[in-house]
Amino acid sequence: MNLFPLVVCFAGSLAAAEAPIHVTVDTAVPGHVVSPLLHGIFFEDINYGADGGLYAELVQNRSFEHAEHLFAWGTVNRGGDGDVTIETAAPLNPRNPHYVRLTVRDPGKGFGIANDGFGGIAVKQGENYFLSVRMRANAGYAGDVNAALEDETGRVIASDCLGWAGPDWAPMEITLKAAVSALHARLVLVATAKGHVDLDVVSLFPEHTFKNRRNGVRADLAQMLADLHPAFLRFPGGCIVEGMDLPNRYQWKDTIGDIAERPQNWNRWQDAIRGQTAPQYYQTYGLGFLEYFQLCEDLSCEPLPILNCGMACQFQSKQTVPLKQLAPFLQDALDLIEFANGAVDTPWGAKRAALGHPAPFNLKMLGVGNEQWGETYFERYPVFYQAIKAKYPGLNIVTGAGPGVDAGDYDRWKLAWDKFKSGTPADIVDEHYYRPPQWFLENATRYDAQDRYGPRIFAGEFAAHDRGRRNNLRAAIAEAAFMTGLVRNSDAVAMSSYAPLFAKAGATQWTPDLIWFDNTRVYGSPSYYVQALFAKNRPDVALPVTVESAAPVEPAPAPPPATTDGKVPVPAGKPLPALFVVAGRDERTGELVLTVVNPFADPRTAEIELRGASGAGPNGRLTALASASADDENSFEAPRKIAPRDEVLQIPGATFPRTFPANSLSILRLRIRQ
Repeated sequence: MNLFPLVVCFAGSLAAAEAPIHVTVDTAVPGHVVSPLLHGIFFEDINYGADGGLYAELVQNRSFEHAEHLFAWGTVNRGGDGDVTIETAAPLNPRNPHYVRLTVRDPGKGFGIANDGFGGIAVKQGENYFLSVRMRANAGYAGDVNAALEDETGRVIASDCLGWAGPDWAPMEITLKAAVSALHARLVLVATAKGHVDLDVVSLFPEHTFKNRRNGVRADLAQMLADLHPAFLRFPGGCIVEGMDLPNRYQWKDTIGDIAERPQNWNRWQDAIRGQTAPQYYQTYGLGFLEYFQLCEDLSCEPLPILNCGMACQFQSKQTVPLKQLAPFLQDALDLIEFANGAVDTPWGAKRAALGHPAPFNLKMLGVGNEQWGETYFERYPVFYQAIKAKYPGLNIVTGAGPGVDAGDYDRWKLAWDKFKSGTPADIVDEHYYRPPQWFLENATRYDAQDRYGPRIFAGEFAAHDRGRRNNLRAAIAEAAFMTGLVRNSDAVAMSSYAPLFAKAGATQWTPDLIWFDNTRVYGSPSYYVQALFAKNRPDVALPVTVESAAPVEPAPAPPPATTDGKVPVPAGKPLPALFVVAGRDERTGELVLTVVNPFADPRTAEIELRGASGAGPNGRLTALASASADDENSFEAPRKIAPRDEVLQIPGATFPRTFPANSLSILRLRIRQ
């Protein structure tokens, strides 16, 4: 049981608005320590979140391994004659079997190919771009290969010579500096003599990446992650881990080392959702496990890798590996831990050191399977748990409870918890919730009665899906109400993360999402700011809170159809509190952190009593997230329409009134005297 439960007098939304509300925080009775890992981020390559998104590579289909091998490429012929073909004889390496051949009969002023990137290549005036190409030519070729960036009109905005191509595959690198900016540039590579030239792994990277890493991540998108103040980063998914079938599953060993030797894989989100297809959506694995671990270091957060447990997606192919054939999957898990933590004289620790990172990553957590369920999963999961614990007893294992927690998924969820209660070992259990906003309001008390002696909870994927699955304020505030329960119960709830993280405009398979971007712009949804505010204002110690209202406790009528005025209907038999409130103490600053969520369509005034305090102030701070309508959203044109607003509070004493706007999240930070 929760030692310091939220005590409330429930009422319907209209009745509570007319009745006095009293919020009491007992400042002299510290409760449990709030989990330092409570707020993190979940990353998956969906909605072009990696290739074409966070991964800063500007060339699409750089290794010609898409099903349509010349996808995103076109022929450039400036008065010459020749052919562009895809070849496989004597490739760069077996993992990268396709390459492009320019057979030039007459070079004219240049014969070759051009890449349009991911809907155009965006470049900025004065910035450098690193171009690398693997190249060879036949013995009779006596020219160079020239490279250029051209804008939408064909104007050259950067150019240089890659050099002469010899008869053996060799890496060629140059730096292109953009003379002007362009939103839809293209990369052009042309041969200058007769003969044939082979090209592969054509890569163009901005010099400026996050922390200026080579083969790094896009600086503006990564800064959005940094501003979330994440305690952990879960990667690489998500359903990507499972794959549509077992050959399509994510295999971490394919994602390290030279990018030219990382085999490309098709993205299981190509056609996973009816009506949302991306037939040329692939994973280059350029953003691989070393890059993920480095990103965790750069964000000062804990890594949480998730590995396949011998099961493909149970919603699709349902393929499984027989129990007697699990050894390679189990070895992958053990090798990953050694890659992350092993000394440099261990096989995988040496591999990490050879890749430029001799220090260990200090991995503390590992997930076994993504969203698996049923007896099939619980035959396989204990094999991993026991083997990992035998070698690494201090490592925390994250296990799944299925894809949902109620309705059609309830039996899967119940089976999982029956297993844990009957002896199946578990450290942290991953639960997922994609539900309407009302569900999140009703379930803010979900973990109040959670067993404190059982496995801890990871709210690993959640998002409120409002009408049309919009990223509006209504959804974000419902999530905030739910998250007050996660903080209040953070002795039982160890971790939480919204999902999905990224969405590229015009290339989405799933909505809503936390962060939206295109090739040059990025903005956070209202849910983004909810996550950032909770993480930035996570208290160290919880304090007990009581919310009382004089409104009568009566079953509310059945909810009417959703309206457009921002009003949240109250479900029959499930009344809601007048306000959603949680409190704690920041040990570093000595401040009281009071979080108040009003998801209703009317402002609500509460008398706040800081019991055990002689006063507060003289000044406090308020950060509020609100807008005129619950239907409001952010956009590229108005990226901060809904964003936190700060103000200084004048607190008259230990008891004071405060009005909380409709559809709002408010965080008060107060210095109290006791």
